[in-house]
Amino acid sequence: MAVAQAKLDAAAARLAALSLPQTGWSAAARHDAAARLQAMGMPGKRDEYWRYTDPTSLTTADAPHARLFDAGDEPAMFDAVDRVKLVFVDGVFDPAASDDPVAAGVELLSRVSADIHWAQGLYGVLETRGQTPVARPLAALNTAAATEGVLIRVTGKAAKPVSLIYLHTSESSDAILHHCIKLESGAELTLLENGPAAARFNKVLEVEVGDGARFHHVRAQGRDHERRAVTHIFARLGRESLFKSFTLTANGVMTRNEAIIELTGDDAVAHVAGAALGDGDFHHDDTVFITHAAERCESRQVFKKVLKSGAVGVFQGKILVKPGAQKTDGYQISQCLLLDDDCQFLAKPELEIYADDVKCSHGSTSGAIDETALYYLRSRGVPLRQAQSLLVQAFLAEAIGEIEDEALAEDIRARLEGWLARHGQ
Repeated sequence: MAVAQAKLDAAAARLAALSLPQTGWSAAARHDAAARLQAMGMPGKRDEYWRYTDPTSLTTADAPHARLFDAGDEPAMFDAVDRVKLVFVDGVFDPAASDDPVAAGVELLSRVSADIHWAQGLYGVLETRGQTPVARPLAALNTAAATEGVLIRVTGKAAKPVSLIYLHTSESSDAILHHCIKLESGAELTLLENGPAAARFNKVLEVEVGDGARFHHVRAQGRDHERRAVTHIFARLGRESLFKSFTLTANGVMTRNEAIIELTGDDAVAHVAGAALGDGDFHHDDTVFITHAAERCESRQVFKKVLKSGAVGVFQGKILVKPGAQKTDGYQISQCLLLDDDCQFLAKPELEIYADDVKCSHGSTSGAIDETALYYLRSRGVPLRQAQSLLVQAFLAEAIGEIEDEALAEDIRARLEGWLARHGQ
């Protein structure tokens, strides 16, 4: 009882510290989210899906400070890509630093618009659906409190990728962003995200993928090491649609990435992948829940982590196949490369199947660099550090291979090589 009350008190304190919007087209959704949060309370270490990750730094009323990272002369992420840039500074949109979204051929609406539009039927809707069967209090907090974010509707093939850039300039910033993206039937969009965003960052991305639409998502979470972040992707897929998301995480003292995806139309495809590299007091948690609710759908979860010097990696992945979702093809793999004996990898793969004509598999492994492969490279004159770097890159290749655009994949590989060089691999 005391634990439950503590969670409720934490939720009340967190809401009291925020200025919650009370008017506008999203007021009803916000009010509902605040009520849900007050009823469920903040997450705690005894919660089933938080037992590997301490949520305290994400739930306190005041954000912990995070020192700023100086990238020096390193090129900006995705700098070689012809894209439309939308810039947020400590969680606040900066129109002066941003491009005109018209160049991407998408509709971008103002968060503060008082007009009722398509976003009213999406804002908070997928987040609410994603609260069952697992409660996600920090997502409810986001829906209740977010005042910034993008609202994008795509009716055809976007001419350019839309790039969301998150800059961190204040050591005490506490950013909450909520994005809504709606792809109409047959539409296509590539969404890029990069940057540390804030000392503490809470983000929700709701994506409605219409029949035959295609959504590509590639993000790189910023290298300010002391930052803390919790992110949520809620997606709903229509018939013959495609959803692909890849995340690169390098550094960050606490990162929790959740993906909650529903395949509601026949022949839909959803791929979620990630590569994480951590050194020292690094804690990285990928929590994924994919629901198959239609026939002949395909899902893939591919997550790879490379850890050293006491870093901790977590993977919690579930595939739920509902009754009638015949011909489901669900694949899940989580693997961790431990570069020393001080690291820890915690995995919880799950399958829950209520259909009898399916193909589902999951696997999870952890271990050190293959000494035989390392010896093979060393015996052919490859220096030790270069040989180790090559084997780490080979280990991560399956996750990076989920990125369809080769230019984006190459940028990710370059960032990985840089991290390995800086951390002695």
